[in-house]
Amino acid sequence: MAEQKIHTFLMFEGKAEEAMSFYISLFDDAEIVSISRYGAEGPGKEGSVVQAIFTLAGQQYMCIDSPVSHAFTFTPAVSLFVNCADEAEIDRLYAALSEGGGVLMALGDHGFSKKFGWINDRFGVSWQLNLAA
Repeated sequence: MAEQKIHTFLMFEGKAEEAMSFYISLFDDAEIVSISRYGAEGPGKEGSVVQAIFTLAGQQYMCIDSPVSHAFTFTPAVSLFVNCADEAEIDRLYAALSEGGGVLMALGDHGFSKKFGWINDRFGVSWQLNLAA
């Protein structure tokens, strides 16, 4: 795969690998491309993610485990928008991604799409799921 110039970058505080593994379990053409970890010398917790690149449906993403605690987290103002191929896919993704998270717009017909849902997953990442026409 050619190097992608612009990546969506996700910063976690200790859950980067868990989130990556969860996301790649949900999408085809998904894998962890590279991962580097903190050693005993830190500054992050040993074994946590210094930087990783993973793909979902062929699209590359980057993530880290920040060794610094921040007063901010993810916001729904920036979300991952997924055009789903069929109802089975949107239903499966909605169920999996909303588990332990929060619903921003329930799955249904909202006028602009015959089936759409917007959720925050258990890691705080916002997802818009759309049934493609």
